[in-house]
Amino acid sequence: MEAPKGNVYLIPCTLGETPPLEVLPLLVKKAVEHIDHYIVEHEKTARRFIKSIVPRKSQPDLRISMINKFTDPLEIPEMLSPCLEGLDVGVISDAGCPGIADPGALVVQSAHRQGIKVVPLVGPSSLLLGMMASGFNGQNFAFNGYLPIDKQERKKALKRLEKRSQEEAQSQLFIETPYRNNQLLESMMSVLHPDTQICVACDITLPSEYIKTATVSEWAKIKVDLNKRPTLFILQK
Repeated sequence: MEAPKGNVYLIPCTLGETPPLEVLPLLVKKAVEHIDHYIVEHEKTARRFIKSIVPRKSQPDLRISMINKFTDPLEIPEMLSPCLEGLDVGVISDAGCPGIADPGALVVQSAHRQGIKVVPLVGPSSLLLGMMASGFNGQNFAFNGYLPIDKQERKKALKRLEKRSQEEAQSQLFIETPYRNNQLLESMMSVLHPDTQICVACDITLPSEYIKTATVSEWAKIKVDLNKRPTLFILQK
């Protein structure tokens, strides 16, 4: 008889320096308490998060594998080998929920191929929280990741998203490298139709949280500094 396999737990973390147990459920703490094998984006960040959740957990006992954009997909099945020995593995993103705009999705794919159960735990997702607070169409929306850096290409992308939003009644979500947030908002105001609505959701769940929905013409009169602040942009025509 085949021995039972361990599970892969998708462990959400905070979106910033918020005390973890203010935004994460007790189930996350219970998972971290018993799991010693982890797959993470950055070891230092993950260890700090684990310590913040369970301060007395032995750090030397942790077994940590790294996954990022440079990871060879062929290495991922081996990261899940503890599951084949009956041990649970935790996946931790740098911020928010693993697998959503996150390389942890590759771990989940590998787990399914190997017949390993995947257990997603509840936690903060900037995409869903932003949509909830936007007032936009929550039944039809799309996350587009990063827009082009080149100014002309970015303008073309914004016009395409605006057209798609209008034709499909679909809210369009995207992000930018934090130090270019202000430039992106300026581009949106210069390119999009004055009646197009924009939601800016910044520092979600943090004390400095800022979420506002307004038309392009209204945004032209609003002063806000988004520099170096994690921000989600949503447009709806």
